[in-house]
Amino acid sequence: MSFKVEPGGTQHVIVQCAMLLILSNVFMTFAWYSHLKHLQGRPWYVAALISWGIALFEYLIQVPANRIGFDVMTLPRLKILQEVITLSVFVPFAVFYMGQPVKLDYLWAALCLSGAVYFVFRS
Repeated sequence: MSFKVEPGGTQHVIVQCAMLLILSNVFMTFAWYSHLKHLQGRPWYVAALISWGIALFEYLIQVPANRIGFDVMTLPRLKILQEVITLSVFVPFAVFYMGQPVKLDYLWAALCLSGAVYFVFRS
C-alpha cells in the first residue's frame, strides 16, 4: 500500500489523515480511561492488559494516519492536529461516557488550541 501524495491532493490527504486520527483517538481514549469506569474492582494489571489490547487497534490506525499526514504536513503541524483531535474526542467522551460535568474551562482550552492551530499553520 502506497501513501504517496498525488499533485493537487493535499487537502484530501489532510482530511484522510484527520479522519484516521479521529478514529484512532476513539480507541486511544477508551484504552486510557474506560477502565476507570468498568474495571475498578479488578487488579491494575488486568486493566493494563485490556487497555493494551484496545490500544493495539489505535496504533494500527494511528501509524498509517501519521505516515499519510507527514507526506503533506510538517511534524509540528501533524502534532498540533493530533492534539486538537485528542481533546475533541476526549471532551465528549468525558461528558457523555464518563459522566463528567461540562465546564467553562473546556471552552478556554479550545480557544488556546485554536491559537496553537493558527500559529502552526499560518506560514
